[in-house]
Amino acid sequence: MMDRRSFFASLSATLAFLPEALAQNEYQKPANRNIKWAVSEALWGHFPLVPFTDILDVMKETGFIGIRVTGFPRSLQRYGLTQAQMQCEVSKRGLHVVTISWNGHLQDPTARQQDLDSAQTAMKFLADFGANHLVVFSPSRDAPGANTPAGFQELCNRCNEIGELAFGMGFTAGLHNHMGQMVQTQEEVDRFMAMTDPKLFGLSPDTAHLNLAGCDVVGTLNRYQHRIKFLDYKDSKWTRPTKDWTEPNGRVFPADSSGAIFQNSIYDLGDGQVDFPGCHRILKSVNFRGWICVDLDTSRLGPLRDYRRCGAYIVKKLEPIYL
Repeated sequence: MMDRRSFFASLSATLAFLPEALAQNEYQKPANRNIKWAVSEALWGHFPLVPFTDILDVMKETGFIGIRVTGFPRSLQRYGLTQAQMQCEVSKRGLHVVTISWNGHLQDPTARQQDLDSAQTAMKFLADFGANHLVVFSPSRDAPGANTPAGFQELCNRCNEIGELAFGMGFTAGLHNHMGQMVQTQEEVDRFMAMTDPKLFGLSPDTAHLNLAGCDVVGTLNRYQHRIKFLDYKDSKWTRPTKDWTEPNGRVFPADSSGAIFQNSIYDLGDGQVDFPGCHRILKSVNFRGWICVDLDTSRLGPLRDYRRCGAYIVKKLEPIYL
């Protein structure tokens, strides 16, 4: 948890923000109707450790009513929570745990049963919160056997099996495209979707990673519109930093490192290159009803202020298109 010095620094920053907050009483939270808005727990991993309830309070304040859990089950250990305690804190604020960022050794045939058992455990956890979708990440491109046709086939076979397992539990499952992982480029996204059963497995796209990989973001959403059950709306544009990137938790990435370049390339909604109105029109065309996670890998102003900015963009630019 925060030490005394970090706590008072955080408090001072909050107090300094109060005049701005008071001046923004007109802030209108996202409506959370057909589309419901979520955050990712991952953002707070870039900050000094705070109580899990601090994350929930930011969500409550900004109108992002769902959270995607990352690093399950380590996240419970990180925040010193039991599942029952997490359920209690979430429910008393009217918030929701909506999915988990899940990954496995999906390219490795010897890990098949381990992966299926792990995915089932994650979905059982989510079911207790009333959630019904599992976000699946593909393995690193550098994982043993990943950069082979056999490894890609194994990935697709395993995802079909996870999808079948999910269906039997009343869940859906979809792949989260990601830089540095097996499904990154447009060709890989399209190949993966062609090699998986549309009745069993879908796409949980991340708009920032699609954009940074050179994919057609709106075109990809349009092509797979009927297989999308969950999305990440995240803005991006390649931006090379002019100095080392230092995270709020003190971790430093050299300016020329891939980590610094990536972090510097993630933006609040509307500040990058992604055509979110175009994405939103696709969702409207299929009467999408589900969760969108605004996953800020980078928070330049702090989670409260950046999620307020994203919420204002949603209300002003996206809700007139589709609520």
